[in-house]
Amino acid sequence: MMTLPQWLEAYDESHRHPFNIAMHKLCVPLIVLSLLGMLMALPGPLPWAWLAVLAGVAWYWQLSRQAALVMALLCSVALLLLTAAQSAGWPLGYLSLLVFSLAWVGQFVGHAREGRKPSFTQDLQFLLIGPLWTLRALWLRLGLIDHETPTKP
Repeated sequence: MMTLPQWLEAYDESHRHPFNIAMHKLCVPLIVLSLLGMLMALPGPLPWAWLAVLAGVAWYWQLSRQAALVMALLCSVALLLLTAAQSAGWPLGYLSLLVFSLAWVGQFVGHAREGRKPSFTQDLQFLLIGPLWTLRALWLRLGLIDHETPTKP
């Protein structure tokens, strides 16, 4: 299994153009939030969104405990906000589907400008790396990731 620095460096390969980077910093958080919103809107006895977060955090834990804890915190806050929106009567499933669709269009526009295919076309695990890559600059400023992790872009 690759290390977190290796994953981030591999993700960097198809994310160098400033426009693509900007699109990712905008769209990746929207994709995560809207995906959680769609999972929350699913009917049934299981808390699908919380289970997805738990599975994602377990995968992140193998790469970095710090990354896993940060993602657990951020996703928990997102889920609490989504729960409040759902309780307030927002059409969470429909809004989330709309945001999800538009954010993916933004991702593909960024990659078209970059001239490279999205990383997940090589390995679906890159779908989990995107949020970590997007937050890397913030983590560096806060000292939450180690010095071995690549610092670009």
